[in-house]
Amino acid sequence: MTDTGTGTALSTRWFARPEGLERPAVVTGVFDVLHVGHIRFLQAIADRGLPLVVGIECDERVRAWKGPGRPVNPAEERAETIAALGCVTGSFIIDGPPGVADWSAYAEVLRPLAPAALAFTAGDRYTRAKILGAEALGALAWELPFTPGRSTTAALGRLAHAL
Repeated sequence: MTDTGTGTALSTRWFARPEGLERPAVVTGVFDVLHVGHIRFLQAIADRGLPLVVGIECDERVRAWKGPGRPVNPAEERAETIAALGCVTGSFIIDGPPGVADWSAYAEVLRPLAPAALAFTAGDRYTRAKILGAEALGALAWELPFTPGRSTTAALGRLAHAL
């Protein structure tokens, strides 16, 4: 992994950095326990024709947002799993204090990538912030369908009930 800090409160560590990457589609998230909703979402982004890079939130941020039992898998393993998907060109880890989650911090940490598009799922509670971030970067904001009933939280709930 290589560090590419930007002088902001957030920084990135590449897990799989593609050579010659220009104007990718970017998505950020937890991607803790990979499921079909993730696959459909990432494939739909890749199907739009741009290289796809995925930012994985670090463990500290996930734990603060989702509770002490999360993430299930450490950031490096989540980044490795995502990078192994055929539709993904590269992956990186987003580090920083959990309280830093505003659109301007994300815009600054993603600026070196010069993204052509930022993607997010329909119904994302941060939709407005992601649109503002895309505008600040001169990128398109791509809202893609959410797969109902398919989330990591739902999958973990089904698993806990089955045990």
